[in-house]
Amino acid sequence: MNPRQLLISETTASDLERMLRDCRKAHREACGDDSDLLLGLQLTHSGRYSCRRPMIAMHDPLHDPRTIDKRTGKTLDDSYPLLTDDDLKRIEDEYVEAAKLAHRIGCDFVDLKQCHRYLLSELLASKTRAGEYGGSLENRTRLIRNITLRIREEVPDLILASRMNAYDSVPHSPQGEERIGVPIDHHPPLRTLFGVSEQDYLVEDLAEPLQVVKWLADWGISLLNITIGNPYASPHVVRPAEYPPVDGYHAPEHPLIGVARHFRIASAIQAAVPHVPVVGSGYSWLQEFVLEFAAANVASGAVQLAGLGRATLSHPDFVNTARQTGKLNRKLVCRTFSYCTGLMRAKDHPLGQYPTGCPPFDKEVYDPIWKELQAKRAMPPSSGEAP
Repeated sequence: MNPRQLLISETTASDLERMLRDCRKAHREACGDDSDLLLGLQLTHSGRYSCRRPMIAMHDPLHDPRTIDKRTGKTLDDSYPLLTDDDLKRIEDEYVEAAKLAHRIGCDFVDLKQCHRYLLSELLASKTRAGEYGGSLENRTRLIRNITLRIREEVPDLILASRMNAYDSVPHSPQGEERIGVPIDHHPPLRTLFGVSEQDYLVEDLAEPLQVVKWLADWGISLLNITIGNPYASPHVVRPAEYPPVDGYHAPEHPLIGVARHFRIASAIQAAVPHVPVVGSGYSWLQEFVLEFAAANVASGAVQLAGLGRATLSHPDFVNTARQTGKLNRKLVCRTFSYCTGLMRAKDHPLGQYPTGCPPFDKEVYDPIWKELQAKRAMPPSSGEAP
C-alpha cells in the first residue's frame, strides 16, 4: 500500500528475524517473561490500493471512481484490466511462501488480511466477477481457502489468524462548509459490497460473513479479528473518532453508534464460531473507559478478546498499566484526534508516506514531523501544480 510497508522475502527475512528477537527481549525486560507473548506478521496483498498501480479483482462502480492509477493520475474505468485467474494463482503461491518465511524466522502466527478492501477483502465481494474466483460465495472464497489449507498443510505449527471485514458500508465524501460525510451517489442493488443489504447500505446482512467464518474455522483459522468499513472510503465506520483527519470529513453519526456497530457485528460472528477466539475492534474512541467496555464484552461472551489499534500509539504500555493499577493512565489515553491517520494518509513525503505515530503524546519524535507536514500544506502550490 505504501513504500514504507514491511516486505517479507529472502532479502529482508534476517532483518525481520532480528526485529522479532528485539521485541521478545523488550517484553522480557518489561514483564520478566515472554511465555505469554505471541508475535506474528500480517500477510496482505493491497489490491486496488497497491502503491505502484491498482490491482483489482473486479470493477466496482462505488470504488473505481475513487481509485487512482498513480502512473496516469486518472481514476479507473471499465477498460482497466483485472487480475486474471492465473494472477490470483500466483498470488496464492506468494502467500504460502511468505508464511513459510514467517515461520522460519520465528513468528508464532500469521494474520491473513481480508479487510478494508484490500485484495482478499475485495474478492469476498466479487459477485460480479466471472471465472473461478467470482460469483458464488464458494468461488469468492477460493483464494483464501486455498491459501489457508496449503499453509495448514505445509506449515502445521504456525497459528493462522485472519482479520476480516464483516460489513463494508458505502464510500462517503464531505459536503458543505461543515464537511459532513454523506454517502456518494449509489443505486440498489449494491452488488459489490460484502455484509451489506443490497437494498440499503445501512442495513447489515451477515448471512455470508457468518458462513465464511464457519468455513475459515473448518479450514484451520484459529483466531479472528472482525472489522468493518474502509479507511479510504468510509473511515468513520472503521475508526469512530472525536475529530476526523485534516483531509477527511466529519462523521454523519455519533461515534457511539459506530462503536455499537462494531460490537454488534463482532458479537454475531463470535456466536457463529464459539470455539474460535474473536478479537473485537472499535474500542479506541471509548478512551479511558476501554477497559470497562472490553471486560463487559468478554464477560458476556460477545467476544473473547478486545483489540486496540491507534490507542496503543499514545499508550504503548497500557497492558502493564492496567495490570498494576486497574485503569489506564488518563494522560496517555488516545483522544482520537486523528493526527496518526493524518500522517499516514499524507503522501507528499519523498518515500510516499510520512512516518506514523502520535504527535500529541510522542512529541519528541512526531511533533516536528507533524509541523513539517502542516508547513507544506500551508505553502501555496508552485506554478503548474494542482492545489
